[in-house]
Amino acid sequence: MKIYTRSGDSGSTGLFGGPRVSKDDDRIEAYGTVDELNACLGVVRAAGVSQAIDAQLQQIQNELFSIGAELATPDADKHDMRIIDSSHISRLEQWIDQHEQVLSPLKSFILPAGTSASVQLHLARSVCRRAERRVVTLSRHEDVQISDSLTIYLNRLSDLLFVLSRVANQEAKVDEVPWQRPT
Repeated sequence: MKIYTRSGDSGSTGLFGGPRVSKDDDRIEAYGTVDELNACLGVVRAAGVSQAIDAQLQQIQNELFSIGAELATPDADKHDMRIIDSSHISRLEQWIDQHEQVLSPLKSFILPAGTSASVQLHLARSVCRRAERRVVTLSRHEDVQISDSLTIYLNRLSDLLFVLSRVANQEAKVDEVPWQRPT
């Protein structure tokens, strides 16, 4: 099987079990941004994080692939593509709580700075927020049924990525850089 099909050369793409749509369709924007987030997490892992964080990020990457598949499927229920549920969200919350136990309380906003892994986690967090916005936009379409779990998962994931950015700096013994109000 060849990687190129030429079917998208005119600016359209096929959905799983559904029609062809424009490549700038809100559904494509949503799952494309989730795909971008997944790639960002791959960059984080390549930048070097602890084994524990790496294992968590790998699990998240698999879940993001499932989210992308659900978003790429107009009738996700018919094709049994609804995979992410409250148990996945609870696990993210547990990870946040565990990591926050070893971090000092924040006293100010912090800048995306420090180790390469920490900065890449901040970038992934911002892409995650964009993915969440794209999913919310898609969910506003009358003919689209998006699981509430997807937006909640992405919201919680962005929180986890922020916490992990702090953990990555702490593990490397690199100080956080506090935001300073310009004078």
